[in-house]
Amino acid sequence: MESQGRIVKIKGKVQHYQWGGSGYIPALLGINNENLRPFAEYWLGAHVNAPAVTEDQIALDQLLADAPVHLGPGVEKQFGRLPYLLKILDVKDMLSIQVHPSKAAAVEAFAKENASGKSLNAPDRNYKDDNHKPELMMALGDFWLLHGFRAPALLMETLKAEPALAFLAPLFEKQGYKGLYEYVMTMPQQEVNRILQPLLDRILPAYHQGQLDKSTPAFWAARAAITYNSGVDIDRGIFSIYLFNIVQLKRGEAVFQGAGILHAYLEGQNVEIMANSDNVLRGGLTPKHIDVEELMKHVLFEPVIPDIIRGRAENIHEKVYPTPAPDFELRAIHLAAGDDYQVQTHTADIFIVLDGRLKVAQQSTQLELSKGESFLATSGAAFWLSTAEGAEVYRATVPV
Repeated sequence: MESQGRIVKIKGKVQHYQWGGSGYIPALLGINNENLRPFAEYWLGAHVNAPAVTEDQIALDQLLADAPVHLGPGVEKQFGRLPYLLKILDVKDMLSIQVHPSKAAAVEAFAKENASGKSLNAPDRNYKDDNHKPELMMALGDFWLLHGFRAPALLMETLKAEPALAFLAPLFEKQGYKGLYEYVMTMPQQEVNRILQPLLDRILPAYHQGQLDKSTPAFWAARAAITYNSGVDIDRGIFSIYLFNIVQLKRGEAVFQGAGILHAYLEGQNVEIMANSDNVLRGGLTPKHIDVEELMKHVLFEPVIPDIIRGRAENIHEKVYPTPAPDFELRAIHLAAGDDYQVQTHTADIFIVLDGRLKVAQQSTQLELSKGESFLATSGAAFWLSTAEGAEVYRATVPV
């Protein structure tokens, strides 16, 4: 089996965002975390803010810039860089309510912020790069998230069922999603406090007594209040919990989030793949920078019916999770003890072992990987995967 590409072990970068758990990612990577530092995300990609590195300490963005042939002719021509970013997430506390821009909007807004002289790491910076950020997340266990506006009938039912929010129902009938969301997002803070305090007074005791179900907005609203309310002020992101779909995913189920879809991760671990970007516009449930005016420019004010993606079997070993995004494709490879599986790449693919042990054989090159270890296979690589005990592997690539 002739191979023109190469295989090389790589290590990603951990992001210690405060919402992260302290156990899952350290256990995956074999890291001692006795100080219980939050390990929120493990990045595997070539984003300039946190590129993966080879065993020779060559950053992946630099490796691919020096030899773009590794991307393959199609990807090099279309994107000029590795177009995806692969992550493992451990969500202990709810993430910020957020939306991502389209490609055209990101290019324009990034250039505008650069021209203003604002540094890339400024805390009030909205755009970290010039790219869009569609993303797919696949659950590694029970996973909860907010995902897009509820359908009209369901949203009306939700508002009318909550005494503190019933006054919003006529507003939604008259002004739709945009009018409703703009109203709650631009409301003076003292009005937010006045409206939401009675709601919290009622649901917080029930939450502490374990009487609320995770499928209800009240559960997550109570948790958000405990996590994010500062002093006397109530986080206006709590409104969004009642306006958005609450989605529960089981292990192996996935959901795609394109530009304009408001969303927030609530709890659990996942594999996430996205366009190579860190552009996030936030609307609550966060101590980070919130720019409501900028956020509203990018929101898709339409109902969303959650589309659960369960993957399509490519063969007995590999399952693909298709999306509309041209930038990325996530694949799951499951090998039983004694299996071997031939792989060929048309671009630079990243593989991570989530469980078990894996041998990778390419002519004279042999790699052995344990749980949490990763490797890069460049364009034109042909190799065999094998395992003595079984292995669960995730593969990031670009759709053909």
